[in-house]
Parts: sequence; structure tokens; C-alpha cells
Amino acid sequence: MADRDDPEWDQERVEQLLRTCYGMDAAEIELVPKGADTVNRRVLTATGRRVFVKEYDSAGDPLTVRAALDMQEYCRAADLPVPRVHANQAGDLLTLFDGTPWSVINEVVGRVATTPMSASRAEHIGGQLGRMHRALSAYPLPQLHQHSRWRTGTVEDGLARCDRAMASARRHGHPNLGRLRDQLDQRRNDFRSHVVRLRAGLPDTLVTQALHADFVRPNILLVTDLVTGIIDFRCAQGSAAWELGRAALDPRTIAHRDDWISTAAAMVATYRSEHPHLPRADIVACGRIALLYLLFSFYGAVPAEEHLAHRELEDDLARHWEERQTSIRRIIDNLDELEASLQDTVDRSGSGR
Repeated sequence: MADRDDPEWDQERVEQLLRTCYGMDAAEIELVPKGADTVNRRVLTATGRRVFVKEYDSAGDPLTVRAALDMQEYCRAADLPVPRVHANQAGDLLTLFDGTPWSVINEVVGRVATTPMSASRAEHIGGQLGRMHRALSAYPLPQLHQHSRWRTGTVEDGLARCDRAMASARRHGHPNLGRLRDQLDQRRNDFRSHVVRLRAGLPDTLVTQALHADFVRPNILLVTDLVTGIIDFRCAQGSAAWELGRAALDPRTIAHRDDWISTAAAMVATYRSEHPHLPRADIVACGRIALLYLLFSFYGAVPAEEHLAHRELEDDLARHWEERQTSIRRIIDNLDELEASLQDTVDRSGSGR
């Protein structure tokens, strides 16, 4: 796989891919620096079409990538704001070329929000997520399972992960070991004090269905507060309430807005209007699930261990960790109020189970 930082990356490969596999001629090619598991190019074709050309890690599973692209096209056919995945000349959404998998996807007008959610943005996102879950409720369950440590992980495992995070921070020369030590000590206390209690309040069964499985801020493109693109499907089966809670309890919003509970309720209300079939108990539980998910997630604790390509990405990840820490405290301290607000929202909807 090409070095995504190499200024001498081979444009001829992309030109040949587009010409021979898609019947497109490239007029301009620009390497996009960010990408977790892909090298991305923004391409202007000779006919004026703008597309993203994504080159996937050759060590990855092409079946998983193909499944995600198939789900993306399914959701686009359901009239969701999802960019088109171009089939190659053999009719396949994924192309194996020069030893690696590739896809070609239309570019979407819009941007990733860097600010906390407003109520109007939350409403629009909630409506799109509700429509997507309603469409995907008829989609075959994917082979990939979204992990559910938030429901099945043991307290002991959580404590051990705190120890591993601290050891990794020492190895990587974390710039603020004292602060991280305090945060992980608090996380240990939360595991011991809250996990069993939180799980006791969950429904015995939760609806499992096909999910986007990475429906978070960086994968939602906006113009003002309107969703113009949903991208980077992961395609896994899991709890619909988990995906709703993860979107509604956005850490950037919780960490920086005092009205985060009403913002979450605004998202849930429009979600409910578009997808009234998810049980009420699942919807009310989504905040508790989001809290458990945050507790069992250590992503960003040690940015250096993620081997990110740019220092600014490490800084973004460190900020994400801090926002998650703040969110955990705020949700724990205000869980009763949050769940009362969610209960009131579903009661006022007057539909569903």
C-alpha cells in the first residue's frame, strides 16, 4: 500500500485504475491526507464529475469492505443522503487492482461539523438515522458483529484495560502522565461503582439489526445543519439503541453545551417519528447504553499508540478523549434527568410499543 505521506505517490496508478476499470479519465488528482484504513484521493474527471477514490489496506478483509459498500448502495436506493458507489465495468462495487482493493464514490457537498450539535442539527440527524434504521430493519444481518463490551465486558476486564492503558502511556512517553493517571483512577472507580447498577436497568432484550455501525460526527456531512452525506459505512449487526445513543450523546456536545440533554431528546424525537417501531424501552435505554459504551472505550487515552499519520490527528484524538471523560461525568451525574427526558419524549410520540 502506498505511503500516504509520500509526495511522489503514483498518480499514474489512479489514472490507470479509473480508465481501465471504470471508463473514467482523470483531469485532476489530489491526495487527501486523512484516512484511518484507506488512502484517499479526490479526483475531478474529464467530464466534470468529482469522486473519491479509496484505496484500502491490502491486509484487510475485502469481503467486509464489499459488504459495507453494498449497504451504502442499499441505503442510497432507500433515498437516504448517501453518495453513490460506482460499480466497475464488471459490475462490482469493489475493484481489486494492483494488489489492493479500491472503490470509487461520488464526492458530497458538505463538511464534517467541528462544533457541538445545535437542537436543529440534532433533529435533522435524528430523522436521517431513524429513516436509515427503518430501511435497514429489512436488511440481512451482516456477518460482522458490533462489539458489545458495554453489555458483556466484566468489571475486571475494565480494570485490566485501565492498567494496560497506563502501561502503554509510559512506553509512549505520554506528555501528561499525572492527569491520565487521575483519569484512569476515576475510570476504575466508575467500573466498580456503576457498571452493575447501570446494566440492571437495561431491558432484558434489545432489538438487533443491521447498522451503519460508525454513525458518528466525522461520517456525517452537513450544509448548515442539514445532513447532505452519510459516509464510511462499517456494516455490522448490533443494537439499534446503541447506535442511537452513540449519536444522540455526542461527547463534543455534552462537553461544551449545557443543553445537551434537550439536544439528545430532540434527536430522539425525530428518530422516533421516522422509526416508530423500535420499542420504547430500547429508546429510553439508549442514554444508559451510551454511558456504558463510553466507560468501556479507551480510544484516545494514548494517542501515540494509534500510529496516526499527522500530529494534528493525535491532538484531535487527545481532545476526543478529554471530551469523553467530561461526558462520562456529566451523564453519570445527570442520568435520572436524561432518562426522564427520553421517557417524556417517547410518551409524547404516542406510537410504537
